[in-house]
Amino acid sequence: MAVTSSLRPETVVPRLRGRFGHPYLFVDVCPSTQRLLRDEHSEGAVALTEEQTEGRGRLGRRWSSPPGVSLLFSLLLEPPVETARLPELTLVAGQAGAEAVAQVTGLAPEIKLPNDILVGGRKTAGILAEARDGRVVLGIGINVNVPAPDLPEDIDPPATSLLLETGSEVDRVELLVELLDLLERAYDEWVATTGT
Repeated sequence: MAVTSSLRPETVVPRLRGRFGHPYLFVDVCPSTQRLLRDEHSEGAVALTEEQTEGRGRLGRRWSSPPGVSLLFSLLLEPPVETARLPELTLVAGQAGAEAVAQVTGLAPEIKLPNDILVGGRKTAGILAEARDGRVVLGIGINVNVPAPDLPEDIDPPATSLLLETGSEVDRVELLVELLDLLERAYDEWVATTGT
């Protein structure tokens, strides 16, 4: 079976299982998906791109990837919890991300606190949560089908991709759909146990 390469709405939206991903905002290239989610959007909105020109991770570090080989998206959340609890969302997303990678690839990812997902001790994903006015924009970047020459060399832990770890291309649509489904369930459970 050929791996689906397009993350356009017509490919992804029909496969979504829950409320996350509605609306589904897609652009080919943007500085950062974090900036695509605006005041008019509500919880569950997802902004996704094939290429970020100013992607960033924790502590302002740059997150770069060639076009068409990664999952680069942001999810808008409006959790009814105390502000002090919001940092926990990074871990909620990390656990859902690790579980989605495991289910789709058969790999055994680990979480490196506070915001990295590792496979074999190498970084394959990062999560960035930005909160303001009771809203959280959760940015997630996963190195899916990134070939070795295109991975950054100057990071610790060193980078890898699901392509390198599995030896074959991974269906990005399948991974995105699984991740949004698992993240929605984990988020709802977290809200139910921590809500105000």
